[in-house]
Amino acid sequence: MPVSTSKYRYIDCDPDLCIGCQICEYVCSYAKTGEYNTYRSRIRTVRVDEVLITAIACRTCENAPCVIACPQNALIQDPNTGIIHIDAQKCDACAWCVEACDFGAISINPMTKLAEICDQCEDLEEGPQCVLWCPKEALSLTTPEQEAQKARKEVVKSIKEEILPNIPLNETTC
Repeated sequence: MPVSTSKYRYIDCDPDLCIGCQICEYVCSYAKTGEYNTYRSRIRTVRVDEVLITAIACRTCENAPCVIACPQNALIQDPNTGIIHIDAQKCDACAWCVEACDFGAISINPMTKLAEICDQCEDLEEGPQCVLWCPKEALSLTTPEQEAQKARKEVVKSIKEEILPNIPLNETTC
């Protein structure tokens, strides 16, 4: 699975916590369309294998491939937030952005014929509804730096719990 190439905040899913309930999809579709329809969600739950389930949303990539690939210049990335906006006047549903996204985070609405992508519920004061409503707290709004810090802490914890107790200490090593 690709990793984020962003300095911006994005919605991340911890597959150890995700149970694939799809509440994130239902809440997202309701927040964006007023209906509970997982096909209109801007976040997708994905079963990677028999035991690994995760959710995918826009990773707000720097130099976003979807923006670069759009021949109509219909995708615009906010330089402050990284959020990708769709210009409805320019989008012709060619789906080049869909093909360019390494994360599978863009879809084409078959009714409006427009690309759809997560905007982190930027119009809602509470922020991303999927993060707010996830019953297992598997979703978070994070940055690559925050994720790297979390990974470093996990490595240190692992060393302390698994490796250090197995090193025999004798009087001459202290």
